[in-house]
Amino acid sequence: MSKYRYPIDNDQFQEIREQGMLYVDKTDLMYNLANSCKYVFLARPRRFGKSLLCNTFKAYFKGQRELFEGLKVMELERETEWKKHPVLHFTMSGLKNVTVPEAKSKLENFIRDYEKVYGHEASDVTPGARFRGLIHHAAKKTGEKVVVILDEYDSPIMRLMYDKEQLDAMRSMLREFYQVLKDEGEYLRFVFITGVTKFSQLSIFSELNNLNQISMDDDYSGICGITQEELDTVLRPCVEEYAERLSISIDEAYALLKKNYDGYHFSKNSKDVYAPFSLLRALSKGETDCFWFESGTSTALVEHLRHHPGFNPLDFDGVELSLGAFNAPCESAETPIPLLYQSGYLTIQSYDREEEVYCLRFPNYEVRQGMVNGLSNYLMDMDSLERDAVVLSMSRALKRGELSEALSQLRSFIAGLPYDIITKKEWMAKGKREAFYKLLFYIIFSLLNSKVDTEVKSVLGRADVVIRTKKDIFVLELKVDDTVENALAQIDGKGYAIPYEADGRRVTKCGVNISGEQRNISHWRIVDAEGNVVDDVSF
Repeated sequence: MSKYRYPIDNDQFQEIREQGMLYVDKTDLMYNLANSCKYVFLARPRRFGKSLLCNTFKAYFKGQRELFEGLKVMELERETEWKKHPVLHFTMSGLKNVTVPEAKSKLENFIRDYEKVYGHEASDVTPGARFRGLIHHAAKKTGEKVVVILDEYDSPIMRLMYDKEQLDAMRSMLREFYQVLKDEGEYLRFVFITGVTKFSQLSIFSELNNLNQISMDDDYSGICGITQEELDTVLRPCVEEYAERLSISIDEAYALLKKNYDGYHFSKNSKDVYAPFSLLRALSKGETDCFWFESGTSTALVEHLRHHPGFNPLDFDGVELSLGAFNAPCESAETPIPLLYQSGYLTIQSYDREEEVYCLRFPNYEVRQGMVNGLSNYLMDMDSLERDAVVLSMSRALKRGELSEALSQLRSFIAGLPYDIITKKEWMAKGKREAFYKLLFYIIFSLLNSKVDTEVKSVLGRADVVIRTKKDIFVLELKVDDTVENALAQIDGKGYAIPYEADGRRVTKCGVNISGEQRNISHWRIVDAEGNVVDDVSF
């Protein structure tokens, strides 16, 4: 059991501070925003600390000075300036997955709680009118301007993206509510809005023309999440404990955490950011697991991808795009890339200033494997026990050095898939069955990564699959309706096996052909490092 108190599933700043839980200090960034901007919007993936930041702002503007003792803001805020403001904090995630009338009722309940404190006018009947009156009454009663915090503003509409009637109704109700923020600026001290995605049709971005969007601002790239610097300094004792519990070195612990939870970049020159929920869970438990996907993230992803048939999300790992192509409003996007980026499935790896393009990639192993697991459950129409049995049998064969046996098991598994799996799942048009089977192979080999060290770079080019065990390194190239000769020639011609020649383990090369007609593996040939044929199997 850890000796540190981690705020797992706790975004309440006051509780974290009063109970002595671990807190990574970002109050200097909070102070800079609060005293330089009036309207601020921040987009970050789910479970990235947005709600904790909202609650930190809330405590600051309520003048709860005692909660900030020892934090950076105390060096910036003069003692006489801890002014108390009325704070209206709305957590909009409470309005998700409900009908529009239910959402309206819940929003009215939120407002009613504040009306009990500040008063209201009986003539105000709609949420927008009541919100407007509430701001007026709060300012009048306290003699101070009002602070409004809207956390997860887009939650009520995320699941309505493809239900036009419900989306229009929800949008209309929320627009009236959000419009108040523009109209009542003279009564407002600070407005902070968070969300995951951009929805242009809500008009919140166009109507609040002075909205300061810091989502891709270098200075605030680390305002949520844990930066590499913070992990190296403030959290180093936690990493040392993590290493001790796993019986590994400090360097190995850092490498393990980086592989699984690091990799997020939110601007051109972003700090290196770890996913806070997953990182803190790993440190607290002394385990390494895929925590980010525990609450159904992949289900929402697959629902979104169904409306973009023909797109393989795994192909987007390494895609190069202009800013407008991946930071566009989700409901009008022609590809799933904007949602994949804004939801945290893809992140910025680099920016080419000369070409003005960004390269997007999966941020880390946790996200990539979560994507693969979600797609495997959907595409293969099988439960996790069946899937894990296939992966386990293949990994055991590979650890014995029996690549041919692993491929035989894979071929048998594919032969047992329902013939109508593609059309039944509405994944792709019939003319793209070959692409489907390449995706299927990609997923299978990616799943092996939980058992053996597997690197799947791309099924459309470069070395398709590299598998490492204690004794062997297997380099595979996949072809569809081609020849194993061409697959092996590509491995040699491109030098895919060269990086592993000095490794000390046995290097084996394998060309695999997938038959579009058979819809399965039709031929594989395995050769050793000298080019001698070890096995040649065709069907």
